[in-house]
Amino acid sequence: MDIPAELRYSEHDEWVRVDGDETVTGITDYAQDQLSDIVYVELPEVGDHFEQGEPYGVVESVKAASDLNMPIAGEITAANTDLEDTPEIVNQAPYAAGWLIRIRPDRIGDVDALMDAEAYRERIEEQG
Repeated sequence: MDIPAELRYSEHDEWVRVDGDETVTGITDYAQDQLSDIVYVELPEVGDHFEQGEPYGVVESVKAASDLNMPIAGEITAANTDLEDTPEIVNQAPYAAGWLIRIRPDRIGDVDALMDAEAYRERIEEQG
């Protein structure tokens, strides 16, 4: 299971990377593996604002549909529109080309409250 040390993680299996005054987020390798073959991704519009934990989109696979939840509160500054035609990129490269959204956080410090890689690894191991 790939859990990059430089990222932060939410309890909803999203990763967050700080990029200047914005963050980039997507679902973790663990999440895409649990979902299996992703066939559809619904993302929000640029300019939309969501609170932490609020659903902002949906990812559907051959096994299930799951809400995407905001790891931190903020405004959407970009959505990965490549996923409209090729949602399977999330399975192939969840931490790179399979990113989902960019967020301008309400409070950049909220990223620090998310799990680090070790805490996230322990959480998914506990889930079995």
